[in-house]
Amino acid sequence: MAELATIARPYAEAAFEVADATGKLAAWADALARLAAVASDPEVLQLVGDPGVTPDAVYGVIAGAAGELPVEAQNFLRVLIANGRVAVLPEVYSHFEALKNEREGIVDAGIASAFPLDKAQTAELVTGLEARFKRKVRPHVSVDKELIGGVKVAVGDEVIDGSVRGKLAAMAAALAKV
Repeated sequence: MAELATIARPYAEAAFEVADATGKLAAWADALARLAAVASDPEVLQLVGDPGVTPDAVYGVIAGAAGELPVEAQNFLRVLIANGRVAVLPEVYSHFEALKNEREGIVDAGIASAFPLDKAQTAELVTGLEARFKRKVRPHVSVDKELIGGVKVAVGDEVIDGSVRGKLAAMAAALAKV
């Protein structure tokens, strides 16, 4: 997996530079998301690996399945095909999104809750997270019954465990030290 990230990073950075210079970050993100989805398909990967299929045919299949692409994205796809790097498209998209989010001051927050959160609760939680991280927060809410109560938030490498399960574990650890 680390190898894919290493291979994908320069492609993502190049795409980001072009998208940023032309003011088309959103269009590029959309195009790369569609290309990554197509490149993730096992049948497409099998086609790409077939030595009997020409690069133009591979391009036609991928571009046709991805839909309308900006000219720069079409050229980017041709470079990936020529270099045998179609399989790294999902990782390229992931790196591109990280660069885009950093530029736009957005951070993803994984919010696990013991019970479903309504819109007001989610909005209140997001407001608090935005104040803490001083960035716009894009929440990804899920339900985890094992938390017993409360929420567990993961933003980047930082985890905020406000769950009942987490508090019980902390109390048990503190009592074990006594």
